[in-house]
Amino acid sequence: MSSINAPVVLITGCSSGIGRALALEFWQQGYCVYATARRVDAIASLQQPGLNIAQLDVTDTSQITHCLREIGDQAGKIDLLINNAGYAAVGPLLEMPQSEVQAQFATNVFAPLALIQQVAAHMIEQGSGTIVNIGSASGILVTPFAGAYCASKAALHALSEALRIELAPFNIRVVLVQTGAIQSNIGNAATERLANTLAKPSRYETIMDKIRARAMASQQNATSTETYAQQLVNDLSKEQIPAWIVLGHHSRWLAFLRRWLPQKLRDQILITKFGLNLLHPSPPRQQKSPDNDRP
Repeated sequence: MSSINAPVVLITGCSSGIGRALALEFWQQGYCVYATARRVDAIASLQQPGLNIAQLDVTDTSQITHCLREIGDQAGKIDLLINNAGYAAVGPLLEMPQSEVQAQFATNVFAPLALIQQVAAHMIEQGSGTIVNIGSASGILVTPFAGAYCASKAALHALSEALRIELAPFNIRVVLVQTGAIQSNIGNAATERLANTLAKPSRYETIMDKIRARAMASQQNATSTETYAQQLVNDLSKEQIPAWIVLGHHSRWLAFLRRWLPQKLRDQILITKFGLNLLHPSPPRQQKSPDNDRP
């Protein structure tokens, strides 16, 4: 559906959810789309004229280089980059292995930056471009059992703010999307990973139902991916693109709570909501008294 002069958009994480919906919506709006995923078979059904597919593990810099070279050879440019690939690691930070925290940041923070560094170089040469980072309301309102995910999104927000200013002299726009609750597989995937993030036995075993509930929290009254994609593509097609776009159920409300609700009240609400009020400290270990009865 795209013309020979259509703007070229590269989207990561297109196997499902937001990425897949964005690929289809951009294509329907006449863009030349490059949809990517770690496994190309997961996006094979997307392929059609004007909607290209490519393998891209965003944590592999050699794959980034190869993918960008292929797009350059075929399309000659990249007008728009959508950094969407990501996932949520759920579980108490006290018990989450360092490897899980590092993997969370590798995908949600370091990979987008690595892709931006390479794509921006091409955009500077062509004289313009737009970079879009899919952030989250979780980067603003932090909740228990999602600390690693919230921290990764907060870091992505900070990178977006800095990059927007640093790339402005080169006519490159950087846009952050503050995403709320969107229908996707993120909750199920987070639940499946719980086995990797909890100690055995866990100090939080008695409130496992609350941890699972946090994993699925984003799926309550969630906005459809199709609606989200339509709104975002419309915003990104405007002549004046906002630097910060807020989309999805609860996104504005959660940011409002973070700004205006007193911290003590906010903490107490979250402690109760996630069952932390049901946990109690273990009794202190008895100190052995000195043996004064020795002969």
